[in-house]
Parts: sequence; structure tokens; C-alpha cells
Amino acid sequence: MGCFSSKLTDRHAVGYEDPVVLASQTNFTVNDIEALYELFKKLSCLIIPDGLIHREEFQLALFRNSNRRNLLADRVFDLFDIKRNGAIEFGEFVRSLSIFHPSAPQSEKIEFAFKLYDLRQNGFIEPEELKEMVLAILSESELSLSDELVEEIVYRSFNQADARGDGKIDPDEWKDFVKRNPSLLRNMTLPYLL
Repeated sequence: MGCFSSKLTDRHAVGYEDPVVLASQTNFTVNDIEALYELFKKLSCLIIPDGLIHREEFQLALFRNSNRRNLLADRVFDLFDIKRNGAIEFGEFVRSLSIFHPSAPQSEKIEFAFKLYDLRQNGFIEPEELKEMVLAILSESELSLSDELVEEIVYRSFNQADARGDGKIDPDEWKDFVKRNPSLLRNMTLPYLL
């Protein structure tokens, strides 16, 4: 049941939006959105029963531990928190998850992935940001590579993506790089969102 007790309460929850409206703006059906609301209610009550998903609840849902910090999870949380208020409301949750839907346009997935790697949010990806993300992905995958191999991966990948050779990857370069390396978007589609 979660921390909400009735449909009337649901309608007045912070950030609640009409499933019909959300369905018209996302890749989900009304039934999908109603199911996502049940998941949202559970996640939003893991620590603080206020109808919002806080960073710690997001971490707990991903890792079963609210204290484990992960750059990748933090970036995803930040991108889901569209209003930048430190919590994810239901509408933000649905709109953000829609990018991972199998029917979402590839261009939206590419844009989201770019924002994920643009750690400093300055409109381009620098070598240090790419390295931080590679290390975070390796850590999350529990893979251990030598420092030399990580440097080589970052160096080669960055040089392939930085077509202009100006020491940064802009959105157009990123789009071209991803189109040449579609495996970069493998984790941007969650088949069970059908």
C-alpha cells in the first residue's frame, strides 16, 4: 500500500500529475503510468514518507544501501530532479524514465547520455569528466583495470569523439561518436518498461 492510503490522497500528493496528461507527453500508456505510480509510492516512502524520492531513497532503491555513493547514480538522480529541488516528484520520475523506454527516440537517449557525462554542466565533455565516468562505470560493474589501461581507454575514446581536436566534446561530436559506437546507449533502454 505504501505511505499513501487512498486515491484521494494520491491526487493531492506533491508532484502528482494526471496519468492521461503524462501519457500524452511520454512513451508510456495510462496503465504504465498507473503502475509506475505504485512503484513511485514505494520508493518515495523508503526513508521519508513525504511522496518525494530523495537522493538517499534513490540510492537505497539502486543499492539497498542509502549511504553508498556512486557518481553514476548521483548524476542520474540530478538529471531526474528536473526542478533542482533535491527531490524527484512523480511527474519528473515518469518523464525521466520515459527516456529509457524502448520507443524513446534515439536523439533523446543521446542527449540524456551527453548530460550524464557532462559532469560540470558546461555544455561539453572534457577528458577528466570522461575518465571520472569510466571509473564510476567500472566501479559499478565491479571491474578492476590498471591505471594505464583506464588512461588508454579514456585517451582513445576521447580522441575518437573529439573530431575538432579542441580538447572537448560538444553535443554534435557526441552524437556522431555514439552513432559510430551504439553500444554506448545499451543501458539507455530498459526492455521491461514496455
